Amino acid sequence: MKYPISITINGIREDFLVTPTTTLLSLLRKEKHLTGSKEGCNQGDCGACTVLLDGKAVKACIVPAIVASGRNVTTVEGLARNGKLSRLQEAFYKKGAPQCGYCAPGMLMAAQGLLNRRPKPDNAEIVDAISGNLCRCTGYYKYIQAIQAVADGEFGAAEEDGNG
Repeated sequence: MKYPISITINGIREDFLVTPTTTLLSLLRKEKHLTGSKEGCNQGDCGACTVLLDGKAVKACIVPAIVASGRNVTTVEGLARNGKLSRLQEAFYKKGAPQCGYCAPGMLMAAQGLLNRRPKPDNAEIVDAISGNLCRCTGYYKYIQAIQAVADGEFGAAEEDGNG
């Protein structure tokens, strides 16, 4: 049996028919073709699928799509505005944070979730926020450095890109 739901994805309200077992990740990747959120462990352990649900970082592989009904979802594709990278995306790029790039979308979304709730986090808060995102290529240092640079205003004010 399928159920009707409405979700605002990257600022656009959309209607879907989903089963109770349809995950948010499956809906985003298969229905919307938003493939920035990666399918990794499918158990909520690796963070590759992280998106924002009402501004809070969640693992889309373990969130039933029905739970997102009536709510706002932001994917990595929704961070850039009018072809301009968000402050966080720019910081990740300029600081050389990602290497292979597989974990980068999840890292971006976990970091954005943190910056949404704590615009000026300390190092421990940054480490905690990305601790649920596994990366096999880096030592996390450049990710932490990039997030801290955004928090310190090195990449402009939060109001400039509307993303935290």
